Amino acid sequence: MRLKPQQTGYVATKIGIDLANAPFITMPKGRDAAVEAMKLVIDANLKKEHALDEKVKDILDENYDEIEFQHADERQLFFMIKKRMAAEHGVIMNYDDRYNDLAHTILDELYENYLIEYDVNENQIKNVIFKAFKSFAKAYDQIDDIVYKKIRNMEREVIPGTQDYELLYERLYQEELSKRGML
Repeated sequence: MRLKPQQTGYVATKIGIDLANAPFITMPKGRDAAVEAMKLVIDANLKKEHALDEKVKDILDENYDEIEFQHADERQLFFMIKKRMAAEHGVIMNYDDRYNDLAHTILDELYENYLIEYDVNENQIKNVIFKAFKSFAKAYDQIDDIVYKKIRNMEREVIPGTQDYELLYERLYQEELSKRGML
């Protein structure tokens, strides 16, 4: 699952809920402050990936004629170029490795800003964060399917890509997250 910019707040909230529910963690400045800090970390990570995507698109655009001449698959080329350039841009392509790295970064951010206190091994905290990422990723696919199905089955037709569609999708998405205790 690739995170969309509007989902970073949901992931941060899920992590915040899981951390707040862990009996060995306290949040001296409250869950909302921790969630906001986590969202900033996740947003920064996503921004790096977006910058890499833009560079790869530029490379593809510069070589468009040759790609067309070779009848190459642009999506496959995009992924291959991105994979090659990922390390130099600080982007981790494997999602489990990425979630693990983010768990380290988030823990550091929370600890350094006195947003979290604990008396257990750091790995236990990182595991809570990592599992929250995995849980969100798993739930995302299910929620996405449910929301699309609800929209398709509505009496009035809502056209994908329109503002109405996006607003409706977001509202239904939040309802599903709420039902699962992820908000």
